[in-house]
Amino acid sequence: MRYDRASGKTQRPLVALVALVGVVGAWRALRPSWEVPLPTPANLPEERMQDFRDALYFPIREFLAGGNPYHPAAMFEHWPVRQNFNLYQPYHLLLHAPFALPGYRVGAVAFALASLLLLVALAVLAAGRLRQHVPLVLGTAVIATLLVFSQVGKAQLYVGQVNPLIAVGAAGALLARRDSPKWAAVALALAWLKPQFGLPLALLLFVRGSRRVALTGTAIAAVASLVVLVPLIVRGGGVGPFLDVIAANLAHASQTSYGAVDSMTAQRIDLAAVLYRVTGWLPGGAELLALVGVLVVSGVLVRRLDRMGQPAAADLLTCLAVVVAIVHQPGDVLIAVPSMVAVGVVWWPRRRERDWRLVGLSVVLLLVPFAHLHFVSLAIRAVSSARVDVTVDGVAVAAAWLLAVGFAATRRCSGVGTVRA
Repeated sequence: MRYDRASGKTQRPLVALVALVGVVGAWRALRPSWEVPLPTPANLPEERMQDFRDALYFPIREFLAGGNPYHPAAMFEHWPVRQNFNLYQPYHLLLHAPFALPGYRVGAVAFALASLLLLVALAVLAAGRLRQHVPLVLGTAVIATLLVFSQVGKAQLYVGQVNPLIAVGAAGALLARRDSPKWAAVALALAWLKPQFGLPLALLLFVRGSRRVALTGTAIAAVASLVVLVPLIVRGGGVGPFLDVIAANLAHASQTSYGAVDSMTAQRIDLAAVLYRVTGWLPGGAELLALVGVLVVSGVLVRRLDRMGQPAAADLLTCLAVVVAIVHQPGDVLIAVPSMVAVGVVWWPRRRERDWRLVGLSVVLLLVPFAHLHFVSLAIRAVSSARVDVTVDGVAVAAAWLLAVGFAATRRCSGVGTVRA
């Protein structure tokens, strides 16, 4: 059933109501940005705007002061940060510099508002997949409201993460790769902000035939990063010392309770970490094996789905492969929102078919991180343990990937009702 544009006027009250609810949710999600205390060595455990503090504001301040923010020892010595600055693309230090130039609280509020706008932009991209059935404005309002009330959406604003920008970049690359490859390349360059997004996404786009997008987007990110990378190398005394800093950064990250693959408290959803969390067993080279295995299996199957006229399912499998292949956390499933909506449109009229039940259940499982609100976490810990609580999201996402793989592997023929990529 297609949306009748003539009925749009009758839906304006509904749009207004949903938007009002969304504004309330957005205000509550933004509150931490102006309520957070100014960082000091005494309040390092503060979680509000933690990523903004540790991965944006003070690393940029260190760079502008002439230092190297990738050096853990330098960051811990010079600034009140709790976590080291992970290996974000160097261009991140310039792209987000406007948020680090004013005072801390002004920068935090500005960054949170920008992140909220990016969540709305992501909702617009997702609502575009429903435009034949639901007005774009109504779809955007509903999806944006659900995002700001979900755990994944709230976490972006509460902690101050850069994932909204990456999610818009990843979604834009997937949606525009055929009709607007130049814009898709720019979007992919944004997704490269965190290499654990950019690398698997670029490889899968290349495999799916969007070679120009994959190569150009990667080149844009590389050239943009050189603007920052060259000064860092020169300041540090050459390539060798800079590589020593990168090695120290990686070594530090691999030993932290929040990032190590063998940590029982880290909120990681990638396959290697989930395997260890569930079984307590971690074979040698597990992370590399997971990366290669997930990308090879997913690469073969997304090509198959594309050939069979199922780009929506291929996009979903691509997003799932990105987050289970290499180090990721629950909030990173934000990149899959538009593809989840697109698959829902295709799945609904075919929901009674046996093979489509797999992809439908995959989407349901992918909703688990979004529904993992604080009271849900408390309930899980009350009946089980903290280990189970931090493992639930990873198990759900890994199972969602397996179901999407099963759907792609057993799909026999192309059907009607596909959503164009």
